[in-house]
Amino acid sequence: MSLTNPEPQKVAVLGGGSFGTALANIMASNGYHTTLWFRDGARAAECQQRRENTHYLPGYKLHDNLHISADLKLALEDVEVVVVAIPSQSFREVVRQAAAYIRPGTMVVSATKGIEAPNFTLMSAILAEELSGVRIGVLSGPNFAKEIVQNQHTGSVIASEDEQVLAVIPKVFSSKTFRVYTSRDKFGIELAGAIKNIYAIVCGMACALGTGHNTHAMILTRALAEMGRFANKLGANAMTFLGLAGVGDLILTCSSDLSRNYRVGYALGSGKTLQQTLEEVGQVAEGVNTLQIVKQKADELGVYMPLASGLYAILFEGQDIGQVVQGLMTGAMASDVEFQ
Repeated sequence: MSLTNPEPQKVAVLGGGSFGTALANIMASNGYHTTLWFRDGARAAECQQRRENTHYLPGYKLHDNLHISADLKLALEDVEVVVVAIPSQSFREVVRQAAAYIRPGTMVVSATKGIEAPNFTLMSAILAEELSGVRIGVLSGPNFAKEIVQNQHTGSVIASEDEQVLAVIPKVFSSKTFRVYTSRDKFGIELAGAIKNIYAIVCGMACALGTGHNTHAMILTRALAEMGRFANKLGANAMTFLGLAGVGDLILTCSSDLSRNYRVGYALGSGKTLQQTLEEVGQVAEGVNTLQIVKQKADELGVYMPLASGLYAILFEGQDIGQVVQGLMTGAMASDVEFQ
């Protein structure tokens, strides 16, 4: 793809969830020949016919330039940009299926916020393991799909070590209401997008328990400290967490019931079991799986993460919420700002 070429290029999005649909719609609106791939053939046919993703984004008409298909080979034929927006648990499986149809030199962008167990594998690493000769990027930021399709103003970050990806992808995605910034800290950007889901559960739970603005502000600030501490131990740049994909996404996800992870926390704080909660939400809440993976890695590395550890104790060790909260408030004193 050439920056000077005005002709639309062929792009594809794998994953017919809310975010994948929103991104595909942006690219189609930008004039690119865009295919949105669904795993479910019946749902793909319905979406193509009705011009609406009734399951994830009901009530929003999709651009006429967007084609929806369940044929993976057809969706990837001659494309120059592939966006993978598949839940982390199924990410590798889908990428492996797609590998036969993705040409070397193709730009492949992960739009999934999650970590694969048991080896703490980020989505960009899965792309590198399963695909040959592709240009890899990561897209992350404070981006609720429902607001994107409503054309509300928002920003995101494309992170890559590949200069061509950083040059081309902002043009592919950017619109009058969706601005894309660049970063070379792919690891940090991706890590931030995954970890913040843990703290959205914490904030939702706190809200259900009737806490006020003071408490919410404290949780957000200490969550950011934990994220930075963990990232620094893993070798990422803690300063990356001060950007859109870090504190921006953290504030968004921890402050709105549009966030699945926030809704999970709210339900748990209202007295429902984890199983009841996940059934009620009805969509993948990455934070629950991420919590288990991060807790194990933090213990291995000796990283102090009291909020994550407290949530883990509530969800998986049966500890009482009140006792955990009291333990957090009476724990060892710590400095406010690190890395100074």
